Amino acid sequence: MSEAVVHVVDDDESARESLAFLLEAADFEVVSHASALALLDALPLDGAGCVITDMRMPDMTGLELVRELNARGCRVPIIMITGHGDIPLAVEAMRAGVADFIEKPFGESRMIDALNRALEAGPPPASAAVSDEATLVRQRLETLSERERQVLDGVVDGQPNKVIARELGISPRTVEIYRAKLMAKMHADNLAALVRMTLSSRRA
Repeated sequence: MSEAVVHVVDDDESARESLAFLLEAADFEVVSHASALALLDALPLDGAGCVITDMRMPDMTGLELVRELNARGCRVPIIMITGHGDIPLAVEAMRAGVADFIEKPFGESRMIDALNRALEAGPPPASAAVSDEATLVRQRLETLSERERQVLDGVVDGQPNKVIARELGISPRTVEIYRAKLMAKMHADNLAALVRMTLSSRRA
């Protein structure tokens, strides 16, 4: 049993209970909340290790929750669950400090891996470590072709493939091919990792 408490936030009862069951089966202690406001009412989150929240919820969205937690000084890793159409908002959430975002539908291993990474991350690394990582990311960026860089810029701006394709005058399928190539060159396992490392290199 992990000592850290995982707070699951989702207004969809069946989705919330299903995720809680998955995490409990993996030996995590879980506290469920039916809304972002319910989570905020529970502050401070004693023993909190991570917050997993859906993006689209009534009253307060996942992104609004992230901003409110930041404003209240609640420094806890946050994983965002998002639909395909929410990717621009998910990228914005990454800019606000979200540890990861996971597109629906997701496999059990994807969620467990993301949660373990968030819990293991602990405090931010020393500035030297950040600098070393940013240098490595910049070296990888330099291996990208001009077209791959253009696609990357669109992805990090939260644009869907169709929009990137229209702006570059290529097909959405070609965008997918370039995206797969640049993710391989950047050593990014998923879209969230690609966005996170790119944003971190720009801040360094």
